[in-house]
Parts: sequence; structure tokens; C-alpha cells
Amino acid sequence: MTLSKSLLLIIFSICFFSIKVFAQNFDDIKRYKVNFATAARDNEKLIAIRSFSANNQKYLLLVNPETLDTKIDLASNYTASSLQFQNVLAIFKNTVYIKSIEAAAAKDLQLQNAGIDHAIPNEKGITLTIDLCPSHKALDRIIFQSVFDEFKKTEQPAPLAISVSGKWMLKHLDDLNWLKSLVEKKELNITWVNHTYNHEVNKLPLAENFLLAPGTNLDVEVLENEKLMLKNGLTPSVFFRFPGLISDKTIVEKIEAYGLIPIGSDAWLAKGQQPNAGSIVLIHGNGNEEIGVKDFIQLLKTRQADVKSKQWLLFDLREGLEKEFE
Repeated sequence: MTLSKSLLLIIFSICFFSIKVFAQNFDDIKRYKVNFATAARDNEKLIAIRSFSANNQKYLLLVNPETLDTKIDLASNYTASSLQFQNVLAIFKNTVYIKSIEAAAAKDLQLQNAGIDHAIPNEKGITLTIDLCPSHKALDRIIFQSVFDEFKKTEQPAPLAISVSGKWMLKHLDDLNWLKSLVEKKELNITWVNHTYNHEVNKLPLAENFLLAPGTNLDVEVLENEKLMLKNGLTPSVFFRFPGLISDKTIVEKIEAYGLIPIGSDAWLAKGQQPNAGSIVLIHGNGNEEIGVKDFIQLLKTRQADVKSKQWLLFDLREGLEKEFE
């Protein structure tokens, strides 16, 4: 049986529109803002954390409060009810999303490494996070190729999280497109983490450095970075990593008020911190951390047998927190 040309045209239009909604690069974003709401459709109940307009359509950045997955969709596809952030905390208090925010808040007094730093207790493996701070050097592609080569027989696509800064994206479009190609080929499953737009660093003490520097505009650092991610075809996750892992109680609270979950690390390899079961490992893939890259490659070599026997795995950051707080 053959389909009529008109029916084929309809099917093509639907498929093309779906691809355009979920994979398009949003070049013309307007009125991008923090906007909390419940978003219901059929049996699906999500939380909207951002709204914006593009191409004369209104879109929402949506979070599944149990799986922590995010997606962009048309606002018209949902029945939405606006909420204040405090209402979100109360209504969804028993979900993985709110439990994760509260767990991060419990460490907000720390100047260094506030947030969740250990994702999956008692599991055989790690959660790998790779930071891309502003840099003039090329991406350390060997990290990503090594992960794929090592885990392709046991975990494909291999999960990892990339903390991406705006100024890195602006200078490294070829590298960014290469990373996106690994996702498209299902070699890697990347969770994109907000690492601020400017990632400023100065010569002042830590208490006045990075995001704690005088005059820091958090709306620029958080929201402009998300807009740039969307412009480049990346879906922002609910995770945030502080530049330098530096913060204070006030700024942790402000980041959480954007609906974001701060993520630290208990195994920054370049600092000699060794990963344990369930560690959130941190390395920099921006060409500026040769020691950390070498240490990670060596770690993979020492774990080859465990990887092959599935006794040492890579865990998705979202999956880890889902297991922790289910």
C-alpha cells in the first residue's frame, strides 16, 4: 500500500517540526527569564523554570522533578500554573529535584566546594564531570575519546557531565560541534552544566574572587550562559558548577533560587584527590590542566579489568541523585 503525496507531506511536516522544536539552535531569543510553573500534559507533570520567545513562539525549559531530565518545548503544549520558588519547594518537597536542592543547601556555608560532591554512595564507579572554563587552548579531545574507547563495550553512550562557560563556547565552536557530534553518534551522553558566562577570576582573596567578586551580575552569568547554550543547540540541565568551586551562603541561595542544583567534587584529580565509590570526579578539559588529564587517563588504565567486568562504571549525574533520593 502506498501513501498519498499529501499524507507523506503531512508526516514530513510533523517530523520536521518536532526536530525543529527539540534540536534547533535558538538564534532569536527574547524575554528569557526565570519563570516557575507547573506544566501538565496528559499524565505528565513537569516544572517550568524558564520561559522565552523565539520565532514568534513561546517556549519553556522544563524539568522532570523525579528524573531531573530537562527539555525545551512549546508552552502551548502544556497547561501551566505560575508559582513562586517557595511554592515549588513546598509542592514538590518529596521529589528528587527538591531533595537535591536541599542537600546542596546543607553545605552552603563552605567557601570551597559547596553543593553536592558525592552522587552515588556504595556504587562501583564514578560520576565524571569535565569543566570547560575560558581558555585559548584547544579542547583535550583525548579525554572524551578515551572514555568512549574504554566504555564502548559496557556503556554506550557513556554518560558524563560537561560544565561549560560562555566565553569557552564563543572561542571554541569547532570543539563544541565535535562534542555534539559524539552525542549524535551515541558515543557519549552529555549532561550540560551551567558554568557561568564570564567565569571571571582575579588576584583577590577567594572571598572576593570568581562569583564573589564585587560587581558580579548573576543574571548575566546564569541566564546569558543558558541563552548561549540554547543558541548552540544545548539543552541546559538543572545543574550548576561554581567557577573555582568558590561560593558563600548568599550566592548558593541565589543560585538555587534560579532553580539550579550546585554540584561540587570530592575528587579534583589535579589536586591529588583520589576518587572513591560514587565520587563526583572533576577534571578540566580546556587545555589548562595537563596533570588532571594525565591522572584521569592513568585512572582508566588501572581500572581496565574492572570496566570490562562491569565492576567500575560511569554514572549519569541525574541517575546518581535519583538513586540517592528516591
